[in-house]
Amino acid sequence: MTAARSRRRSAAYAALALGLAGSLALTGCNSHSSKKSKKSSSSSSKSKKRKIIGGGAAAAGAGAGAASRRVPDCYPSTYKLTFSQQTGADSHVTVKFKNNTSRDCKLYNAPLLRFNNAKNPLPLLQGTPGQFDGTRITVPSHGYAYAVIPTNTAAAKGTEQKSVAVDFMGTSASSVTHGPATVNFAEKRLHISVGKSKVTNWSSSVHGAELAAGVGK
Repeated sequence: MTAARSRRRSAAYAALALGLAGSLALTGCNSHSSKKSKKSSSSSSKSKKRKIIGGGAAAAGAGAGAASRRVPDCYPSTYKLTFSQQTGADSHVTVKFKNNTSRDCKLYNAPLLRFNNAKNPLPLLQGTPGQFDGTRITVPSHGYAYAVIPTNTAAAKGTEQKSVAVDFMGTSASSVTHGPATVNFAEKRLHISVGKSKVTNWSSSVHGAELAAGVGK
């Protein structure tokens, strides 16, 4: 009887030992899995942070690029402006602007021209009087822009002028103008005659400006 009890106790102890071993193994497995999960979560969080930081840097770079591509206004000066006059049936004065800077620049509408210190500038040929048609052109670095004054009638040709003050317009009538730059025709030995005429808007080509003035073919 004693031997039987001893065997039953031994079997019970063995079962208990197996149960404890299984429980410890399961606890260790769960602990290892939890560590893996924490590592994975930490790695994912770092990856998200890197993406956010990278995205912010890219956005900042794009903003800086846009700022660097912003085109400034053109400014007049005596050495950037040239005046010449053609005679004949299609007589006209050509105003040529050269952008001699290393960057592109913008011109709006038409040049404001005051011959012989006139109080008012020459009227605009294009658009409604007192309103602008919103012409805007980009003049490339070392590129040119043109405006034309038709002088193909006696009244339009008028008399010889001594000088002209040139301002560059802004986007609207209330915009700040750039200038003036004064071109002295006598000093440059130029013979420019302008009377009751008007000036075209700026054009990227001399032919386009001549067509707008009605003197091109």
